[in-house]
Amino acid sequence: MHPLGQTRTVIQPNHAFIAPDGHVPAALPGWTQTQGIILISPRMRNIPRFTQYIAQMENGGTSGMPLAGVQRFAYMLEGRAELQVDGETIALDSGKFAYIPADVAHTFSATATTKLMIFEKPYTAPIASATTPLEVVHGDAWAGDGDAFLGDENARLRVLLPTDTTYDMAVNLFTFQPGTALPFAETHIMEHGLYLLEGQGIYRLDDNWYPIQAGDVIWMGPYCPQWFCAIGRTQSTYIYYKDVNRDPFV
Repeated sequence: MHPLGQTRTVIQPNHAFIAPDGHVPAALPGWTQTQGIILISPRMRNIPRFTQYIAQMENGGTSGMPLAGVQRFAYMLEGRAELQVDGETIALDSGKFAYIPADVAHTFSATATTKLMIFEKPYTAPIASATTPLEVVHGDAWAGDGDAFLGDENARLRVLLPTDTTYDMAVNLFTFQPGTALPFAETHIMEHGLYLLEGQGIYRLDDNWYPIQAGDVIWMGPYCPQWFCAIGRTQSTYIYYKDVNRDPFV
């Protein structure tokens, strides 16, 4: 409780730091027995081109469909659910994920109290003809050790979606050992939506420095200078979205 109106949340023109102390759940259109927390959306200064939200499902809750043309990535923060898609039932629990292409009918059905982190983005087709069709992708986000990031064994990156140019979004899991940092302050065209799953650290966004802990969310707009260092005694891991593989004029 912050009776004096204090919050850790900060909204800037090209980035946002969103702390759980200001979360306001509300019904999600088309979902049953579910409350949603919309963390990032195009209503944030009319800049983000994606949405990121938490779906808090009661046992027996079901998902609604995204709008036409919108693809969905879901990561299981906690609980158990079944995904019905393409005539298949896929069991999901903590740490599992699923990607569903735009306009593919599907339903998440909670079989326990469940919390999903969801990224949604309107799909943009490549300029050239797609070489492979978009497919449902699912698995364990934590499987394997990941790849050393730019040769640093203490920073491990797990890439969760195919990297061919058919896909216009990427979602990755990034793990840092205590004291490990990004090798330089990145500045790039891609925007990010980030959720810290475990640990703590310091995040630089533009000329601001934010202490970040598990449960915090960050939006990084295009060309926002960004840098992270993990601190504390345990590893830090975040899941993040970015847009990829499309011409800047699209």
